[in-house]
Amino acid sequence: MGDWLYLIIAIAVVGVLTLAGLLTSGRRRKQVPPPGGGTDVIAPPPTEAEVATGAPPEPAVDTAEPVVEAPTVEKPESTASRLVRLRQRLSRSQGGLGKGLLALLSRDRLDEDTWEEIEDTLLTADIGVAPTQALVERLRTRLRVEGGQTPDVRTVLREELIELVGTDLDRRVQVTGTDGKPGVVLVVGVNGAGKTTTVGKIARILVAEDLTVTLGAADTFRAAAVDQLATWGERVGVEVVRGPEGGDPASVAFEAVRHGVDNGVDTVLVDTAGRLQNKAGLMDELGKIKRVIEKQADVTEVLLVLDATTGQNGLIQARVFSEIVDVTGIVLTKLDGSAKGGIVVQVQRELGVPVKLVGLGEGPDDMAPFDAAAFVDALLG
Repeated sequence: MGDWLYLIIAIAVVGVLTLAGLLTSGRRRKQVPPPGGGTDVIAPPPTEAEVATGAPPEPAVDTAEPVVEAPTVEKPESTASRLVRLRQRLSRSQGGLGKGLLALLSRDRLDEDTWEEIEDTLLTADIGVAPTQALVERLRTRLRVEGGQTPDVRTVLREELIELVGTDLDRRVQVTGTDGKPGVVLVVGVNGAGKTTTVGKIARILVAEDLTVTLGAADTFRAAAVDQLATWGERVGVEVVRGPEGGDPASVAFEAVRHGVDNGVDTVLVDTAGRLQNKAGLMDELGKIKRVIEKQADVTEVLLVLDATTGQNGLIQARVFSEIVDVTGIVLTKLDGSAKGGIVVQVQRELGVPVKLVGLGEGPDDMAPFDAAAFVDALLG
């Protein structure tokens, strides 16, 4: 009986020990990583603090403000420096006319054949028949030998050309308003003449003069024009008011001027559509834009943009727009390269308004106020 009791107790003890070993073994297996050493959590390697203390450090809290990069705003070139550079470019592109005239007028004998060549040179430069005849007549009179003295040919030609281009014209662009309201500049012209680009370039000139500007993208029929104007605005840091594609241009112009009034800006520049396919529709559209603008502020300037390379076609366009809206000034674009300098004279005589700005290239600062003396000096080289 005693032996059996000892045997039963021994078997029980062995069973308990075996069960304990199995449970311990099971817990260890849960700590063994799966085959290949991988896990479903990718953790960084332990830091020195973890190794020293055996515990991970407190997670770091990122308290820094999110960094938002502001768009880069360009600093436009000053008016003085752009004038110097543009005169140099104009001299290189237009010097042929002046040099040709000087060569003819410097001949020992100015006979009828020479005067005919002078007329042909002026007509080829797009000066026009009536201005050419008037200029030749004045040159004939002044270059006659009087009192045994021959006048300086270059000086005479320079003075007469300046007179022809016009010295008594007001070429200032009215960009500021009265009674604390902004000046409103309406920019018109056919599509393709560089109208939207001109608006952007004028904005750069004004920003360079420390004026505040708002742009109105009222050419709502061309999405590319609206996007292009928005890009110009971003580059010089000015607000652009735009509407839905195909929306009412007058509504956009109204909102742009209201924004300008509410924010106390100096100038609002309004880009417009230039579709000549329907003259009556264009007239109605521009008339409506002007009326809604003037409910809030006066239109201080209406600038007609003309491509100087189009010659007579540009003059036809000028006539149409002058009939539709009261043009106060002309912007001649692309006066470099193939453009002929005489277009300045002809378009002024055609419309009776001055050329106020000229563009001489594709660069953002390739536009400057027009100056008759500087223009003639560039022609003469």
